[in-house]
Amino acid sequence: MKKFLLAAAISALMTGSALAENIGVSMALFDDNFLTVLRNGMQDYAKTKDGVNLQVEDAQNDVSKQLSQIQNFIAQGVDAIVVNPVDTDATPKMTKLAVEAGVPLVYVNRMPADKELPEKVSFVGSNEVDSGTLQMKEVCRLMGGKGDIVVLMGELSNQAARQRTQDIEDVIATDECKDIKILDKQTGNWQRTLGTDLVTNWISAGLKPNAIVSNNDEMAIGAIQALKASGISTKDVIVAGIDATQDALAVMKAGDLRVTVFQNAAAQGSGAIDTALKLAKGEKVESMVWVPFELVTPENMDQYMAKN
Repeated sequence: MKKFLLAAAISALMTGSALAENIGVSMALFDDNFLTVLRNGMQDYAKTKDGVNLQVEDAQNDVSKQLSQIQNFIAQGVDAIVVNPVDTDATPKMTKLAVEAGVPLVYVNRMPADKELPEKVSFVGSNEVDSGTLQMKEVCRLMGGKGDIVVLMGELSNQAARQRTQDIEDVIATDECKDIKILDKQTGNWQRTLGTDLVTNWISAGLKPNAIVSNNDEMAIGAIQALKASGISTKDVIVAGIDATQDALAVMKAGDLRVTVFQNAAAQGSGAIDTALKLAKGEKVESMVWVPFELVTPENMDQYMAKN
């Protein structure tokens, strides 16, 4: 009888461990408003799943550190890895590491540069062709299809920054918006302080844009701070961002931000964990799992106030 009970206990322990899923998560950096919501979305979703354990690491915007984290996850024998890439051009190396080790890999939010994702590797995020397009079309409408703009770009090592900037240029090339001219475009590396510095420099140089179009909300908020410090009303200059963070929506509610685009960080986070779990169980998933972007304006912002 004792032998039977011991065998049953061992069987139960083995079943419990088999059900447990350990997922290593490498974030580009913790110190970012949007990525914090994304990280929280992953952690909150994992808590709703029995036996799912996340090990979340901060790559601190360092590619070599992120590669090292991925190697450590593999050495620890995790069931799957989720990566929010520091540099999307470095993802082929990450993919190679995971594939050679036979560990499922999910990229989240920032699209990998890999020409094709192999089996057991997926991307969960939003199509950046839509983000900048939705943003710039609304800016064009507000400008009446003519005028001058400046563009605040994110980190150019990031696919999202390059694509969002291309979206702006593509919209300007259309018949409806062809009378809009880009006075200058500079990278603010997604940061609020750099957004402030760049716009302050533009104003000091005598540029008088009708709109400031930013690749993200943080730089857009920085732009607004620069305008106010220079005594320029945000009623005279359209400021547009992307992400619909809580800080951005508060600024929109105050009447300073005219356009943003909702990127569903929580849905990307939960989607990444869900995809990682499916891959770990050997289930088939799409190589690209899309979470739609949505245009946010002062008219509809209330429905987004608690989302990011």
